[in-house]
Amino acid sequence: MNDMASSEIAHTGKIVSMTPTVTTVEIISASACSSCHAAGLCGAADAVRKQIEVPTGEARGHAVGDVVDVVLAQTLGLKAVFISYVIPLFILLILAVSLSIAGMGELAAGGIALGGTLLYYGVLYLFRDRISGEYAFHIKE
Repeated sequence: MNDMASSEIAHTGKIVSMTPTVTTVEIISASACSSCHAAGLCGAADAVRKQIEVPTGEARGHAVGDVVDVVLAQTLGLKAVFISYVIPLFILLILAVSLSIAGMGELAAGGIALGGTLLYYGVLYLFRDRISGEYAFHIKE
């Protein structure tokens, strides 16, 4: 296994539409259960269809219906997890614990901690265009 393969997150998908600027690739994100031979009987299996937009310039030579691999640098995936889950968890915990230690009631401390987390997600929403520019999938040749 080479370093390039391990440094990318890849998904196989099908091109569903193409415009001069954006090519849309549909991937099926499946849980580990969905590949099980008993998945149809269990009911725990789930597969979600997602559409990823890729710059059309990178899709040259491809057409609607082609099966392609779309990739994202693994470091960007880890950064997304950190921004989405780790930072809000720390905000929630730090606010809840520090306010409780300061003598505030549990309900009020919990509410303020949730409000702080909501504020964080609000700020992320305001900067979504700036952040999403860093997370661009590419079609692997």
